[in-house]
Amino acid sequence: MICKTAVIAVTGPPNAGKSTLVNTLVGEKVAIVTPKPQTTRTRIMGVANTDETQFVLIDTPGFHKARTVLGEYMLSVVRRSITGADGVVFLIEPGTEPGEREKELIVKISESKIPCVLAVNKIDTVRKEALLPVIESYSAIYEWSAVVPISAKRKDGIDVLKSELEKFAEEGPPLFPDGMITDQPESRLFAEILREKLLYCLDKEVPHGIATEISGFSERENGIIDLSIMIYCEKRSHKGIIIGKNGAVLKRAGELARCEIESFTGAKVFLQTHVKVKENWRDSKTILRSFGFGE
Repeated sequence: MICKTAVIAVTGPPNAGKSTLVNTLVGEKVAIVTPKPQTTRTRIMGVANTDETQFVLIDTPGFHKARTVLGEYMLSVVRRSITGADGVVFLIEPGTEPGEREKELIVKISESKIPCVLAVNKIDTVRKEALLPVIESYSAIYEWSAVVPISAKRKDGIDVLKSELEKFAEEGPPLFPDGMITDQPESRLFAEILREKLLYCLDKEVPHGIATEISGFSERENGIIDLSIMIYCEKRSHKGIIIGKNGAVLKRAGELARCEIESFTGAKVFLQTHVKVKENWRDSKTILRSFGFGE
């Protein structure tokens, strides 16, 4: 019986594996994952229940130097998520040193007086002795509640991490009903799944200028889902890259997205995709709000 809750913000530098960790803790995919930094753009909530505790996990964008209005919004998401949490996981990877952005984030955590666990991810990619330098460098600038080496991908050390996060839980009823794993509408997740597949299929500067939005959704009497997703890019030259020669890139990304959405819904999906140019949308507050990037 759940009698404790803990809101946990998962923070850290870009590409450290925050979304993978949240998905692993939840046991289901609630956040898209790619090797490209800044894949996560907004706050994503996942719910994980143990016998006694409900963890409300907040996946946040990587803390980076903002170069656009969207970037500034992403940083504000991180700051607000920390302020409202019972505890924080600061996720890093081996072979890194605390830079200016990491130190700034640690100062924010310290000022909030919220307990924080340092989790060193991707331990499956290095020898154990390679973990010591990064642990020492981060421990020299902050007193962590605990330091836990993990592999979110392989689930190594996850039980130890959960045990540490249990210490942040407070007595009280669950915040979300049994069976609920995220507060995201399905439509947002479907649009994000397509963006994930595009990030895998595209290179260089184009992915960061892509946004996706559901433009049509309906379910037939026989259960078949008709789904339309609009893809926005910043430049006309990018539109051709996204579509690809003879439509190959867009077709591949669409097929990958459709298969995953069908697996998620258990229903047949007819997916239509369209590409539209919205120049410099990442620097337009009006467009950002229309895409859901608002306070």
